[in-house]
Formats: sequence, C-alpha cells, structure tokens
Amino acid sequence: MADGPAGEKTEKPTAKRLREAARNGDVLQSRELSTALVVMAGVAWLAATGPKFIGAIQQMLTDGLTFTTDDIDSFSPMTRAMHLLSTVLWPVGGVVLATAVAAIAAPAALGSIGFNAGALTPKFGKLNPIKGFARLFSLNGFIELGKAIVKVLLIGSIGGIIVWRRLDTIRVMGKAGIHEAIGQVGSLFTLVTVSLAASLFLLAAVDVPVQIIRRTKRLNMTKQEIKDEHKDADGNPQVKGAIRGRMQQRLRDSMRKGMAEASVVLTNPTHFAVALRYHPGRDSAPLVVARGADDVAAAIRELANEKSVPMLQYPELTRAIYFTSRVNETIDERLFVAVAAVLAFVFRVENRMASEMDRPHIDLPEAMQFDADGKNIVN
Repeated sequence: MADGPAGEKTEKPTAKRLREAARNGDVLQSRELSTALVVMAGVAWLAATGPKFIGAIQQMLTDGLTFTTDDIDSFSPMTRAMHLLSTVLWPVGGVVLATAVAAIAAPAALGSIGFNAGALTPKFGKLNPIKGFARLFSLNGFIELGKAIVKVLLIGSIGGIIVWRRLDTIRVMGKAGIHEAIGQVGSLFTLVTVSLAASLFLLAAVDVPVQIIRRTKRLNMTKQEIKDEHKDADGNPQVKGAIRGRMQQRLRDSMRKGMAEASVVLTNPTHFAVALRYHPGRDSAPLVVARGADDVAAAIRELANEKSVPMLQYPELTRAIYFTSRVNETIDERLFVAVAAVLAFVFRVENRMASEMDRPHIDLPEAMQFDADGKNIVN
C-alpha cells in the first residue's frame, strides 16, 4: 500500500513529542469530567452534612440577630464577624475542600496533573478581536457550541422531569410547617443536583474519548518528523565521533598503567583485543591486564602502539581469552600451552632470535573455541 503525502501526519506521537506537549501546556483535559466531579463532590458533601449545614446557618442567624447589654456597651464588629463566620466555617469549608479535591482529581484521572508555569504567561495574541472572531467560527468553536446545546437540553430535560414529577409535593409545601417544608426542599434539591451531576458524567463519558482522539490527532507526526527525532536521538556523526573520542580517552587513562606492564597484545584483529602480562619470578601465570571489544579494543591497540607493546593476530586465542578471563585474572589453565608458545615467540623476536616467519601455529582445545558471540563453535 502506498504511503500518504510526505507532509501528512500519519504517525502516532512519540514519547518525546508527548513530553514536550505537556511541558507546553498541551495536556489531556475534559471540562465535562472536571465539572461532573466538582458538582458531585459538592452535592455529596451537602447531602452528608445537610442537617448540620442548615443548623449552622440557623445558629449564625440567631447569633447575628441577638443583642445583649454587652453588645451595646462594648460592641466589636470584628469579634462579632469572626464569631459568626466560625459558626459556618466547617460546613462551608468542607464544601470548598471537597470541590477543590475533585478539581485536582479530574486531571489526575487523565494523567495530566502537574504545574505548568507557561500557562501563567500572558498571551496577548488572544486579545486580538479578529483572531477571537476566527476562533468563534472555527471547527472547534462549533464543536463547543454543539456540546453546550446538548448539555443544556440534557440537563434541562432531566431537571424538568424531576420537578414535573414532584409538582404535587411542591404544591402542598406551603401548607406544611416551616421545618417540614425545609426538609422537603432539601430532599428535592439533593435529588435534582445528584441527577444533574449524573447527567454530567454521561457527557464526560462521551467527551473524554473525543478529547483523547482530538489530542492524538493534533500531536500526530509526519514520517519525516519521526526520522528527524530518531536522528537527533542517535546523534549526528560528528557528535558520535566526539563521544567515541572522549570514551576512548577515558579508557586509555584507566588502562594506561596496565598497558605499561603488558608483555603482548593479542587481536582478532579488530573486534577483540586482550593485553597479557607475564614476568617470570613475579607472575605464576600469564595475567590479563586489559581486554575489550570494538571501541575498547581500538583503545587497547592505540595504547599498544604508543607503548611499543608487541601485537599479534591470533583470532581464536584472543576470543578464548576474552570470553574466559577478566582483567587482573590469570588466563584459563587450558590456554597455558598456547599462550606460553606465543610468549616464547615474542621473547625470541625481541632478542633477534626469530622473525615473523617463525610465528608458531596455535591449536586450542575444543572447549576453548568461540565465535564472535561467545558461543562454542564445536558444541
């Protein structure tokens, strides 16, 4: 199947694109869900503390309309105001706290909670009346208008149905006592608000998937943007070369002391390298002073040239030492004969007793024969 146009945003947003969008304030959000949670939290608190709320208001009114001789002799407006406010502080403060928690819970449920300082920056472009007029008649403006119409029709219909069914109760409220009428009004208020909040959750159930789809579509990327992001992540050749150079410098610094004492370096010839030390009377067996693959192997070869350490290409023996020994460990005893032959050859070359033509052929035990992945090539 042919791909779409080069500039078409057909690819899903990457994790990096999503993080950048979140930093810029473009997060998943649903006004319907936030409104539903806030309204339901407030209604639930009022329903649970309704009698106490009404009692607190009654007490505040009673205290506010009651005067004594002390009030006349030494009236303090601030003291009276603080007393009246403290009477309703808990029920009113509870509503505020419940709705505040709900307002935080809405973005948390969508995974969009967080502080964005950029959202506080004034955006003077939004004050442009021409742009505002364009936004009003944009596709997003018509979508928001449609949502508002549906919301009004749905909530209005539910509220109207509930009130219609309670008309008989409402008619006789005036004949009942004040306390009974207040209780009936409270029950009706709770029923209506809970029903309206539930209707908001129905709207939120539709709005949240729509917002997810719209945000994903808005953040979709072109194939070229994906390639550019991968290129930036991998780094251009110049940056990679600089990183490799710094890594090799650190490796050289750490291996310099060991390479100063190396007797021979064995290579594969490019992928692997091991440096061995054997000083008769000091070492009981050949010791690995450096080992590495690829870039590390290149650093070992450079240090060997710098310090004039003999280098020999023995691919099978190099791999065997690399996969069976670690730095500052003696080589596997099954490699003693092979390494002894190599060291003897190096000694003879240094003392002008042999040449390259006399290089010994090395045979390894089957258990010591490895491929480049460290797997035994015999078994």
